[in-house]
Amino acid sequence: MSSIFTFPNPVNEVSARLVAAGVTLLGLATLVLGLPWLMVVLAVGFALRVSFGPRIDPLALLVTRVIVPRLPLAERLTAGPPKRFAQAIGLAVTSVASLLNFGAGLHGWAYGLIAVLVVFATLESAFGLCVGCKMFALLMRLGVIPDSVCEECNDLTLRWARVGVAVD
Repeated sequence: MSSIFTFPNPVNEVSARLVAAGVTLLGLATLVLGLPWLMVVLAVGFALRVSFGPRIDPLALLVTRVIVPRLPLAERLTAGPPKRFAQAIGLAVTSVASLLNFGAGLHGWAYGLIAVLVVFATLESAFGLCVGCKMFALLMRLGVIPDSVCEECNDLTLRWARVGVAVD
């Protein structure tokens, strides 16, 4: 049963950035077209990705099974735990936005949270800057997240060895 709730490690950075681009587009559609129900769609997508990785979420499946295989880009592997943490932050933001919008009638606050999400997703997709991953690294340095959660995050030689780079 626990193998169902897994997240890939390592993660293809190309796929992660394209999923972030999809999140950016959905977030922009929410804001520009005034479609608050897309907040719920975003939250469900994040919940699926956090729980199951890219195996069930429609956006992640589109990216990993259709778009990425057709691109002339080499796979770029990166550690999975920080990416999962970033997805969990997206889940929290979109869930709170949905609750504020539909539960409390605080539409401005809800749209404000989606705007913040769009900024962070754009940073990831366009520039490869994963704010959630940076937060994960900070929490590891502070000891909030134990080193055992992501050994590769602490020791780059483990990543290099995994991808076949000689380590002296």
